Amino acid sequence: MQATLMVIHILLALILIGLILLQHGRGADAGAAFGSGASATVFGARGSGSFMSRLTTMLAIAFFANSLALAYLSAQAEQAPGLMDRISTETETVAPETAPAEAEVPLIQQTPAADVPAADVPAADVPPADMPAQ
Repeated sequence: MQATLMVIHILLALILIGLILLQHGRGADAGAAFGSGASATVFGARGSGSFMSRLTTMLAIAFFANSLALAYLSAQAEQAPGLMDRISTETETVAPETAPAEAEVPLIQQTPAADVPAADVPAADVPPADMPAQ
């Protein structure tokens, strides 16, 4: 429903823009009175005032009614929780009482020192593998 109203809204806006650009300004009537030739229009000597003005008014009323309907539908739509909302609710649900006790935490097994071979030469005295020894 909301997508259909959005398409209608865009079409109404485009038609209104085109219709307003086609209309004469108020200053164009003064030029027609002095014989500039602008009075020979499609809609008669009076110009497009009556037909185009009424059509513009009807389309503007439809545009505003459609805007109100879209605003009402978007206010009534239930919004899904955002990422930050989920994080805050997850951190609030963990209570200190539910944290595991020390006895339940497994210990990390350490390797005995005998398993690690001892280095014969200190690291500073070892030449790089690609360079010949001097």
